[in-house]
Amino acid sequence: MTRLGAYLAEALAAIWRNRTRSILTMLGMIIGSSSIIAVLGVSRAASGGIKNTIGSFGSIGIIVQTDPNQDDPPRAQIQFRDLPRLAELTSGTIAHLVPNMSDTYKLRANGISYDTTVDSQSDFATDNLKTIEGRRMDHDDIASATHVALLTHPLAQRFFGDAPAVGQIVRVGGSRFTIIGVYADAQSSFGSLLGGSDYIEIPYSVFHEIKPGPMDVLQAFSRPGVSFEDARDSVQSALQAIHGSRARYIIQDADANIGTFNSVLSTLGTALTAIGAVALIVAGIGIMNIMLVSVAERTREIGLRKSIGASRRDILLQFLLEAIVLSLLGGTIGMLLGIGAVLLAYGPISAFVGAAPIPYLLIVSVGVGFSMLVGSVFGTYPAFRASRLDPVVALRS
Repeated sequence: MTRLGAYLAEALAAIWRNRTRSILTMLGMIIGSSSIIAVLGVSRAASGGIKNTIGSFGSIGIIVQTDPNQDDPPRAQIQFRDLPRLAELTSGTIAHLVPNMSDTYKLRANGISYDTTVDSQSDFATDNLKTIEGRRMDHDDIASATHVALLTHPLAQRFFGDAPAVGQIVRVGGSRFTIIGVYADAQSSFGSLLGGSDYIEIPYSVFHEIKPGPMDVLQAFSRPGVSFEDARDSVQSALQAIHGSRARYIIQDADANIGTFNSVLSTLGTALTAIGAVALIVAGIGIMNIMLVSVAERTREIGLRKSIGASRRDILLQFLLEAIVLSLLGGTIGMLLGIGAVLLAYGPISAFVGAAPIPYLLIVSVGVGFSMLVGSVFGTYPAFRASRLDPVVALRS
C-alpha cells in the first residue's frame, strides 16, 4: 500500500507538471463521460416515468374487437345482449368481461354547455386512479343502471369552478346524471394524453340505454393461471358460438403489448448510451497517445529507475496508474457535468411523463467503471512498452 501510494503521488505530480497537456487530454474523457451520463440518466428517468404512468392505468387485459375485414362484419359485431351468454361460455377461463363504449355528447351543467367524450365504466377497476371528491362506481350502480357519473377534475372545474361537484346534476344528451365522484388530476401531461383530461364516465349498463348498438371494444380479464392463448381461444369459440363459425375477431394481449413497449424503451436507452460510448473510445485513444509521448520523454528516467533496482512490474504499475488517474479525473469531471445536465432536464421530463426517478447509483457506477476501464485498457500498452525498455539503452538515449 505504501508503494502504491508513492506511485499515485508520482502520477499526480507527473500530471501536474504537464497540466496543460493533461487537461487537453482529459477533455475527451470529460466530453465522453458527460454525454454517456446525460443520455443514460435522461433516458432511464424518462422511461421510468413512462412506465410508472402507464402502470397507474393498471391491467388492460385482453382486448376483443370485431375484425372489419371479414365477409360480414355487422353480423359479427359484439352486442350488449351477448354478455350473459358470453360470460357463461367463458366462465372457466375469463373472470371479468368489461364492455367499453365511447362517444361525444353535449354536456350541460350549472348553465354551461360543453361537448366532450363520454366513456362507459365498470365496477371492476384495475387502475390506480384516485378521486379528490366522492367515490367510484360500485356493483349496485352497474346492476341497477343508476344514472351516476364521474368527472375529471378539469371538467368539474369547467362546470362548477371550485365548488363541490358531488351531488350536482349533469345532463348527457337528454339524460340526467348525478355526479358521485371527481378524479384527481393526472400527474403529467403524458398521463393526460393517455387518459384524457376532459371526459365523463357513466355505467356501461346506462350507456347502452342512451346509445343502443354494438360495443366498441370488449375487455376480458382471464382467471389466475390461465394463459393468454387459452383465454383467446375460449373467447373466440364463445363468440363464434353466438355469431356463427364464420365470425372473425381481433384478440390482443394488451398487457403483453405494454411490456413490449417498455422493453423497447429500455433497449432504446441502452442503444443511445452505447452511441455515447464511442466518444470514450476516442478519449481512450487520446490517453494512449499522450502516455506514449510521456514514455518517450521519460526514457532516461525509466533507465535510471531500472538501474537502481526497479522491476518491470514497478515501471508497468507506475505508468498504468498514471493513465488510470488521468482517465478518472476526466471521467469524474464529466460525470459531474452529466449529472448537472440530468438535473436540468429533470423538470421538463417529470412535467411530461410524471415522477421520473434518477438512477444516481447506476450513473456513478457507470461513470467510475467506464473511467477505470478506459484508463486500464488504453494505458496498458504504453505502460507495457515502458516496462520492456532496456535500462542501458534507456540511459544512453
